[in-house]
Amino acid sequence: MTTTAATTTTPVVGFDQVSKVYGDVRAVDGLSLSLHPGETVALLGPNGAGKSTTLDLLLGLRQPDSGQVRVFGTGPREAIVAGRVGAMLQSGGLMDEVTVAELVRLACALHPKSYPVGEVLSRAGISQIADRKVDKLSGGQAQRVRFALATAGDSDLIVLDEPTTGMDVTARQAFWATMREQADQGRTVLFATHYLEEADAIADRVLVLHRGRLLADGTAAEIKAKAGARRVSFDLEGTVDEAPLRALPFLTSLDVSGHTVRIQSSDADATVHALYGLGVYPRNLEVSGLGLEQAFVAITQAEEAKQS
Repeated sequence: MTTTAATTTTPVVGFDQVSKVYGDVRAVDGLSLSLHPGETVALLGPNGAGKSTTLDLLLGLRQPDSGQVRVFGTGPREAIVAGRVGAMLQSGGLMDEVTVAELVRLACALHPKSYPVGEVLSRAGISQIADRKVDKLSGGQAQRVRFALATAGDSDLIVLDEPTTGMDVTARQAFWATMREQADQGRTVLFATHYLEEADAIADRVLVLHRGRLLADGTAAEIKAKAGARRVSFDLEGTVDEAPLRALPFLTSLDVSGHTVRIQSSDADATVHALYGLGVYPRNLEVSGLGLEQAFVAITQAEEAKQS
């Protein structure tokens, strides 16, 4: 399989000060970003952050109120008509009263650079249900059919909105193995997800949206570092008194479960030093960096605090 991904410096996707307003809600607020060939990019954000609206703007399903969206240097619709974009969205249903194979065959017929139907079915892991009616599928099977439709042809950009919702662990692993292959061949993969462990494991770039703005942009490691906090966990003997623990310097969160204490600190060294100053003896002391999920929560909570 070959790819026709652009080799020039023209971004795959370019948002230039893009805004979209619904009444009093600024779903996208002055968003600027660029995506480049071969990147696998995770789009993260709490509910209402503007992820779905951003994808709709990218795909030409909605028009910005201000700013400009470009895909391969043209308007989104022109890029889609040229077959350069494949998309798998949450919104919109699948056709009823047709088989999986019939639906995939239609998608292949419509794509200007289509793959053989059998190849598309196999890649999506749905060959065994090819003769099944679409309205008889489970949620995970329907997701794999949507993936097949998004990859029915040789597209340079693949856009996925919550792609693994409803899939079991095995199907999710197979799905992401296929996505890695797509990126390795030079395609750009952009996916929105609530499964932050997927973003941590799969994406080589993470975008964090908050209230329609780009809050963070970097590798998963850079996003974790941006949170500026570390995890400290330890065990204490006897009844744990939370009051002195809450007074520890640089503490950002505290969780006590039985004899186990888990805290987050913006200066773990100073916090641990003060902990020993309390006259307690922490056992099984561990200091580690935040995972992407904890970093995501810390960054968005800090932004909420600034705006409140």
